[in-house]
Amino acid sequence: MTALGFLYPGHAAEDDYPRIEQLLGSDIRVELVHTDIGEDAHRVDTLRGAGSPERLAAGLEELRLAGAEAVVWACTSGSFVHGWEGAHEQVRGLALAAGMPASSTSFGFVHALREIEVRRVAVGATYPDDIARLFADFLRAGGAEVTAVRGAGITTAAEAGAWGERELFALARAADSPDAEAVLLPNTALHTVAHIPALEKELGKPVLTANQVTAWQCLRLTDRRVNAPELGALFTREPVVQV
Repeated sequence: MTALGFLYPGHAAEDDYPRIEQLLGSDIRVELVHTDIGEDAHRVDTLRGAGSPERLAAGLEELRLAGAEAVVWACTSGSFVHGWEGAHEQVRGLALAAGMPASSTSFGFVHALREIEVRRVAVGATYPDDIARLFADFLRAGGAEVTAVRGAGITTAAEAGAWGERELFALARAADSPDAEAVLLPNTALHTVAHIPALEKELGKPVLTANQVTAWQCLRLTDRRVNAPELGALFTREPVVQV
């Protein structure tokens, strides 16, 4: 049995995680602890505060008692707003406090792109434009070429969590560009897990979403690989040998 630990900000699309657990198989257990986000607002100052060491550390004891073998800060914007170096510092501090391997959703996107050997990407973000651009900058720092960025102007996680299939597909279609090899949909407040295969079929390319890559990143930290086609192309590829 492998226990995956997640620190999830507030309440929005956390029901994606029981679904992920079902799709991963009976020997994977998902442990999720909610963190305090303070004000629910997609602004740089509030997002940095949501991912502060104190707020992240508050949920770690519960994950340790649950037997988690690794922990991921299940928040895209609460990590990339710190910039490339700041996000590294954030997860280093989290690993030290947790006493186990740690990462964040933002790094999950970067590593997932390397896994599927994709460089050129289009971004469809629920965020306001300035926050969406910060995510694109983070991806570029990780080696990606961002061909298009589409922001939806949503300013709270609660609003993103209320989106359904219609809004999700509309954002993905609007964000896609012909030269993009994959479409990325950040924000762990957005329900996506039930729709990934249909999104990939419609767009004809891999689609990476925040809760999907968060789970994949935690598995990566525990050296587990799971074939789960219902979680998209990321979970069906052979391992990439890193040189």
